[in-house]
Amino acid sequence: MDFSKEYQRWLTDSYFDEDTKAELRAIEGDKAEIEDRFYRTLEFGTAGLRGVIGAGTNRMNIYTVRQATQGLANYILSQNAQDKGVVIAHDCRIMSPEFTQEAALCLAANGIKTYVFPSLRPTPELSFAVRKLGCTAGIVVTASHNPREYNGYKVYWEDGAQITPPHDTNIMAEVAKVTDFSQVKTMDLQAAKDAGLYITVSDEIDEPYFAELRKQSIHPEIIKKVAKDIKVVYTPFHGTGLESVQRVLKDLGFENVYIEPTQAVADGNFPTVDYPNPEDPKAWELALKLAKEKDADIVLATDPDADRLGVYCKDTKTGEYVSFTGNMSGMLIAEYILREKTKLGIMPENPALIESIVTTDMAKAIAKAYDVKLIEVLTGFKYIGEQIKNFEETGSNNYVFGLEESYGCLPGTYARDKDAPAAVTMLCEVAAYCKNEGKTLWDAMIDLYEKYGYYKEGLSTLTLKGVDGAAELKKLMDKARSSKFEQIGDYKVLAIRDYADDTRLDMETGKVGSTGLPKSNVLYYELENNAWCCVRPSGTEPKIKFYFGIKGESMEDAESKLESLKNAVNELFQ
Repeated sequence: MDFSKEYQRWLTDSYFDEDTKAELRAIEGDKAEIEDRFYRTLEFGTAGLRGVIGAGTNRMNIYTVRQATQGLANYILSQNAQDKGVVIAHDCRIMSPEFTQEAALCLAANGIKTYVFPSLRPTPELSFAVRKLGCTAGIVVTASHNPREYNGYKVYWEDGAQITPPHDTNIMAEVAKVTDFSQVKTMDLQAAKDAGLYITVSDEIDEPYFAELRKQSIHPEIIKKVAKDIKVVYTPFHGTGLESVQRVLKDLGFENVYIEPTQAVADGNFPTVDYPNPEDPKAWELALKLAKEKDADIVLATDPDADRLGVYCKDTKTGEYVSFTGNMSGMLIAEYILREKTKLGIMPENPALIESIVTTDMAKAIAKAYDVKLIEVLTGFKYIGEQIKNFEETGSNNYVFGLEESYGCLPGTYARDKDAPAAVTMLCEVAAYCKNEGKTLWDAMIDLYEKYGYYKEGLSTLTLKGVDGAAELKKLMDKARSSKFEQIGDYKVLAIRDYADDTRLDMETGKVGSTGLPKSNVLYYELENNAWCCVRPSGTEPKIKFYFGIKGESMEDAESKLESLKNAVNELFQ
């Protein structure tokens, strides 16, 4: 793409509004900025769109949203699925309501009925709504946990999961065909409503969704027993989670729930946090301050679209609050569900637990202990949703739990994406169960380590922005593939999985087999002594991610081994 020519077209074409042109005139003469905005069209990938908000072909704006939606509409029409409709939800981010309306009106102009939530809703409720309404697709306007300058657009298919093959590549192909804005349709809002093509939905989805969350509870009687004693602090990080989390905790009967007041205000500028992500310790400062004032048992935070849950728990021995990774909280929930369902005799036949390839290996140990099948999938919760669909179609297994290391899990099959309100439901019940036994969540975590081993995992990232960043990322992955490392730090490499060409190389025998999973730009190294590492470019940010995990004999041993492996991985790949 000739970025200078495209820049001039946006400045002069009557299709673009005056606010857009004024923003572009303000960067006149800044060649680097103009190039970054116009060197490509914002890529519609397997997860949809995600990018910085602003004017330009490589930005999130009403024009690129319309363009992507026209491609989606063309695909829906090609499937003759327009009568089933599309449901759309949005989060708190800047321009989210505007992008929602633009998407809805583009679909309506193509004769596709849209169901639109009138205000903020969590991403998992959108997943639920797709199936509840019998829609062919769903859209959620969100950039999840990305920094404030981002927004995004995720597409779901009729099974309620984010798009997977063949729909993802087919939709991408249709979006790529929309090369000119003259191909994009839109219409007036009132005309769309009058034609029955724009329908507002609310309680008819909300109430069944919360009913499904209540169904996940295994021991509601224990919650009632300790409801007056246990204290919970919660922050939505200015996002969509407030009403949902408050509602579910009230439904379950928790009486001492304290909301961090400053961060309870929905605001896409995220004024009190640099990075609205439960993984960022700095984002927790206000919630932890409140927790200390209230002497809270647990502290919870959800990301802006409320599909991820972060947790701190008070360690009664030290009086300090301890941070839980997504792996740790996921394992507490997983072990609780498997243990209690087994104990009560309500475990379904052929049960299965699903995790991504970069999630803790403790899941394998827990699944084995309860004779539950463990299935690994690629990173991305849509692959867990795909497995649920496969179970329903084949009857091969029954889903009991699914999780990713990135603070996301799903305890039921009512939705097909990670669900923070549901994670709140289960984790608070685990905390209540522990409270009833005179323990904390931290005590329960130590019990898991003692029972299964001190599994610890880590993550480091390398950010590679702009035109040069994409080339550097490819260069790094190419170098790693050609190197065929035999040793990483203190660990011998036992096998290398390259998901890009679906191979697993046994380093001892030289035998090459299949990974058994779809193709993806991911390298995974199986290391000796229950260690591993994985190299994966992010699908949503200009980053490459390095994951690693070990198993230690004690907390100190595990932390030492993890730090050593982290340093070795960073030195080798960066």
